Formats: sequence, C-alpha cells, structure tokens
Amino acid sequence: MEKIRKGDEIVVITGKDKGKRGTVLRRVDEEHVLVEGVNRAKKHVKPNPVKGVAGGIVDKDMPIHISNVALFNQATKKADRVGVKVLEDGRKVRVFKSNGELVNA
Repeated sequence: MEKIRKGDEIVVITGKDKGKRGTVLRRVDEEHVLVEGVNRAKKHVKPNPVKGVAGGIVDKDMPIHISNVALFNQATKKADRVGVKVLEDGRKVRVFKSNGELVNA
C-alpha cells in the first residue's frame, strides 16, 4: 500500500526545501513524487508555435524522493510517519504513527 498518494499534503523533511509544505500532484514512479511548489528548477524552453509555447526560462517542479517528505498531520500541525492498519472488515487504511488517527484522503 502506498503511504504517500496523489492529493496528500506533505512537508519536506530534508534537503534545500526543508520545511516547505505542498500537495502531491502525482507519483512519478515507485520512489518519487511531484509536489506543488517544491524542488523547483529553471528550465530553458524552445518556442514551439504549433503547440503555442513561447520560449524562455520557466520554473518547473521536479520530482523529489519520498524518503525526503512526510505526511502533514492536521491534528498536531507537524510532519508525521504513516503506518498501515487492517480494520475488522479486512480493509487496509493509513494511520498516523503519533496518535493512531486515520489519514483523511
């Protein structure tokens, strides 16, 4: 089960963007996520009149490794680790390690 999913609010816990919060836009692969406003890089883009793209330098969000991010817990207002719990009916749900509450997503 994926501990970090699309739409989750995360906090960067290490690296140049440490402390920044953002929303996961998508899972790039098994170990990387694309987070809104985090790990931005400047990219040089060639103009493409067919697609209507103007050339120049644009800021682009780059993927970040999931070990460098943690889920944001609204109850504690801090980053928190995530575990998996099996309910009585057999469903697997994500829970916060600090207080055992279910992840709202």
